Amino acid sequence: MRKTQAPERPSPLRGYLAVTAAAACWGTSGIFIKLIMIGSGMTATALAFWRDIGAFILFLTICGLFRRNGLRVHRSDWPWLVCMGVSLGLFHVSWNLGILINGPAVTTVQQAAMPVIVLVAARFVWGERLNWQKLGAAFLIVIGTVFVSGILSTGGRPVTIHGLTAGFCVPVFYAGWSMFGKQVRGRYSTEVVLTYAFGIAALVLLPFQFQIGFFWPMSPWIWTWYAGLIGLATGGGFFAYTYGLGHLPAGVASILVMTEILFVSVYSFFLLNEMMTAMESAGAVLVIGGVVLLFQRKERRPAAAHHPKLNSNLKKEESGS
Repeated sequence: MRKTQAPERPSPLRGYLAVTAAAACWGTSGIFIKLIMIGSGMTATALAFWRDIGAFILFLTICGLFRRNGLRVHRSDWPWLVCMGVSLGLFHVSWNLGILINGPAVTTVQQAAMPVIVLVAARFVWGERLNWQKLGAAFLIVIGTVFVSGILSTGGRPVTIHGLTAGFCVPVFYAGWSMFGKQVRGRYSTEVVLTYAFGIAALVLLPFQFQIGFFWPMSPWIWTWYAGLIGLATGGGFFAYTYGLGHLPAGVASILVMTEILFVSVYSFFLLNEMMTAMESAGAVLVIGGVVLLFQRKERRPAAAHHPKLNSNLKKEESGS
């Protein structure tokens, strides 16, 4: 007999707060990654592997302390968890390759295509509606991300097959793990889903380590930055985002998480003393405008307050089956 956790009643407000918190946590990852790579000389692929291993141990420990029986997964859900983990691992690889080949600005713009992919796919997979609010928010956030990234202010780069392939894979795999996570989030707790996802992702990255060696510096400062990367940027970010998937449609969550660009800009200003240009500031305004669209109520029922019978029926629907 199938035993799964009782589904938690979705709460849009919790979902908005959780996904926004995830964006804030993910925005710190670049700082920790930069400190680790500069201080240790570790490659991007190696760091991605150790990041997944650390996150796997973190969430496995949480499950061992609080959900010892929660790691049991029904056979029919394994394909979704495997696809989520594989997508997560391949996203890390394609992201690193995109940074190396195309540069951070171009890769950031390519990543911004993720919400559009999720919106279209979610329409066919889960039947999520594509209203003007979602499409408008996606348009504003994608355009705003282009402005904030500064790509329009830089010189052009030569287009290569490898660069195009890596750039295409970044938003595809990013959208993939988000959608597969949505498929199983309602039946299992957040930490259980992430335990399997990061474990599988680490296995996906494992073959790459044999080419570069299992390098790990033992400097105390590197361990400090690594703890921040795992605890805040990875553990906190992925936990909050996966939790948010249980309260929001996948399309909405994928758009809202693009506010990570804003948090990165704020962190850069206060921590690195980097000023935003006029174009970048305009992009930030566009991103905020896209987020505001998501907070608008899609349906209102003002007539219910004036029609006792209709109001009674609505209450029966909400408290019924």
